[in-house]
Amino acid sequence: MQITIVGFGIAKDILGNNTIEMELPEAASVKQMKASLLEEYPDFQKLRSLAIAVNNEYAPDDLILNGRDDVVLIPPVSGG
Repeated sequence: MQITIVGFGIAKDILGNNTIEMELPEAASVKQMKASLLEEYPDFQKLRSLAIAVNNEYAPDDLILNGRDDVVLIPPVSGG
């Protein structure tokens, strides 16, 4: 299946664009998607954390994705 991933902040910089398309096996989990991201974009390993939101809610690693999901990468945020 093909999913669209949106990145914000440093995640957008790592992706080289704010939106990418990624091919994943059917019924892939968030954990599998993260592994594919790390393989294709190793700079994500430098981040302290990376939250994943699916359909406007933070997603656990065991959540199963489908091609219609809205997937967003949320990098660590600092404030001041």
